[in-house]
Amino acid sequence: MKLLTQAKFIHKQQKIIANPDRKLLAKFGVVLGGMVSAIASAIPACGAERISFYYAPFGQFDLPVNSLETFAKKGKIDSDFAYYAKFANSEELASLRDLLQRRFDVTPTLVSQFTYSPVGETVMKRLGNDFQTGSQQNGFYALRSAFILAAADSDGLTLVNVLRKYPSHTIWFNLPRVRGIVSNLSEILKQRDSLIAAIQQDAIAEASQTLIDFSQRSDLRKGGSFNWQKETLNLNDQSRNRQLLVDLYLPQPKNGDVNPTPIPVIVISHGIASDRQSFAYLAEHLASYGFAVAAIEHPDTNAKKYQDYFSGLATPPSAMAAIDRPLDVKFLLDELQRLSQSDSRFRGRLNLDRVGAIGQSLGGYTVLALAGAAINFQQVYKDCNPNNSLNLSLLIQCRVDELAPKDYLLKDDRIKAVIAMNPLDSTVFGQSGLEQIKIPVMLVSGSDDIFAPAVPEQIRPFSWLTASDKYLVLMDKATHFSLLKTDSGRGVLPVPPEFIGPNPAIAHSYAKVLSVAFFETHIANQPDYRFYLSASYAKSISQSPINLELVRSFASTNALLNKK
Repeated sequence: MKLLTQAKFIHKQQKIIANPDRKLLAKFGVVLGGMVSAIASAIPACGAERISFYYAPFGQFDLPVNSLETFAKKGKIDSDFAYYAKFANSEELASLRDLLQRRFDVTPTLVSQFTYSPVGETVMKRLGNDFQTGSQQNGFYALRSAFILAAADSDGLTLVNVLRKYPSHTIWFNLPRVRGIVSNLSEILKQRDSLIAAIQQDAIAEASQTLIDFSQRSDLRKGGSFNWQKETLNLNDQSRNRQLLVDLYLPQPKNGDVNPTPIPVIVISHGIASDRQSFAYLAEHLASYGFAVAAIEHPDTNAKKYQDYFSGLATPPSAMAAIDRPLDVKFLLDELQRLSQSDSRFRGRLNLDRVGAIGQSLGGYTVLALAGAAINFQQVYKDCNPNNSLNLSLLIQCRVDELAPKDYLLKDDRIKAVIAMNPLDSTVFGQSGLEQIKIPVMLVSGSDDIFAPAVPEQIRPFSWLTASDKYLVLMDKATHFSLLKTDSGRGVLPVPPEFIGPNPAIAHSYAKVLSVAFFETHIANQPDYRFYLSASYAKSISQSPINLELVRSFASTNALLNKK
């Protein structure tokens, strides 16, 4: 009875703090991170003892949590679990055991910060629909408590430990809902596979129209002929009270070039929890081909911001990031314009009338906004109220619904071409927003990207683009993280290794080649490079396990996209 009273007290306190003042969130996270270990050891365990579900027309079924724990830790299948285990093969059981016992090395402070953030609350409430309390109520509060307490426990955050910390005698598994989700996901994956196969057919058709011996042409995977120097700029946008760090990679004039021609500028915008070094490999490669490359760091969504946030030292990024990021780039271009006129290091060196931009993930959104895509507030409201999609990127895109609906004037006419890698765009821009882009665009997609899925975020949006020069690049087996520099040790988010995908060096090589060809063609006005922007060239450099496809239009793919 005493144990039940303590559990009810904890549950009541969770409800009280369910929606804290966001300004107090950081302080609360620090206190909670320090107290939760003491709470976990001072209060006896009040975890779930069984998982229940109803399967019509056969009635209710129960599985003791002890059975799952025994299977996870010892690999033994007891009599209670045996009935369910017989429906799975050995490979599926091995995967289940791995999932049950896998430990995620995260601190209780990180877990509490995430689960009390707007995005985290949405995720936990969705999970709460699937893992309900014994009274079949949304398990949001119970799950949040279980995740935090499991992270503080000596056994760490594992699925079994979450079940053990779940403050309800029974977890009611919402089997009909989960079966619906699995069925929906299965259809989504089938559609993805069909579309990828169709794109591959379109690429074969396009490649057959271009007969070029690329072995006789320059290998763009190799560095160019320019030496370069890196300058780090610390810019202060006083109007918005923002400090912007920028690494500027500046090619040096070749010997005997007394009056060098101003060179085009390429801006690189990183994604969430990354920084200006995430694409250093790409900046260096472009600089070796004679482009000035400015890798900007967005202070509200960079690695340091998230590190501070997960440590309980900062509030979560706000929805204004969607506006501030493009404005960061506009301010950067203004400052480079000023420096090219006033600073001897850059005087006469930069051509700010010919600017290109590259962005990944939220950076992909950023460069598309700069290219002219307008935020579609009507589409955001429609897709996000409620947001029941399995598209995880909508957790970010739907935050735009918190902003006042108006024209934020994010387009910059100095930008003449953009590459958007794994962009988030389907809802925040929608078809009407993307149709407004009139400059050359390259969308880069990874088939195994679960955070900005290929079909809704790149393949379908590609069909909406009306620009005369548009390219869709598909990297089969690539993930959301394949294009990031992964050897820097600067990771902030606890990303499991399998989410990184196979051999990122291959994806990096593709990014180098395609960015040089794209910007030489559309920014430097070098028509000889257009041949590299073809399906045949993509196939000539494609290598397993990340196969490369490039198409400029859809033929067989369109029929599948339009299929209801």
